[in-house]
Amino acid sequence: MNTVTKNHEKTRKLVGVALFTAIVFVLQIVSTFIHPGFFSIASFALVTIVVGAALYGAGAGAWLGFVFGVAVLVSGDAAAFLGINPIGTYITVLVKGAAAGFAAGLSYRLLEKFNQTLAAAVAAIVSPIVNTGVFFIGCLLFFLPTLSAEAATNGYNSAALYIIMVYIGVNFLIELAINFVVTPIIIRLINIGRSSSK
Repeated sequence: MNTVTKNHEKTRKLVGVALFTAIVFVLQIVSTFIHPGFFSIASFALVTIVVGAALYGAGAGAWLGFVFGVAVLVSGDAAAFLGINPIGTYITVLVKGAAAGFAAGLSYRLLEKFNQTLAAAVAAIVSPIVNTGVFFIGCLLFFLPTLSAEAATNGYNSAALYIIMVYIGVNFLIELAINFVVTPIIIRLINIGRSSSK
């Protein structure tokens, strides 16, 4: 690959990641108005993160996930947790997004040589699982005393069960379903467009 081609590819990736950055931020801000559970649904932002990670790699996925985390903080979606432990909230929100994007990009790269549709489906599943898993761990590390008290007040014997049922439950299932259905379709369409333009 000559220098001109390398520069063209770098520019194309930079522009693509910048575009996906803007889309992730806007989608997360807009999704704050959709609340089936305790938090807004991150589904559409996560779809964009997974697609960006598939197109531009795990590093780009981590960046897009980090931007998603920033949007969650800016939108006020994490305000309840900020009042309990601001540092724990920043760590949890930023790490969960970045980890979800990185994991999606990594899983896609590992599987795409075997089957792009399988790679897209696995990345679409991995991203919400990692996003929710890191959130759960963050709840246990930074907010357990408060959540234990809430759990007891609401009749739950276990803080972990309370977190899963109240804070994760419906949101996670919706995010997982939308990602699993929508992401592989978008990636397939993009790959078809790329191959037909060559």
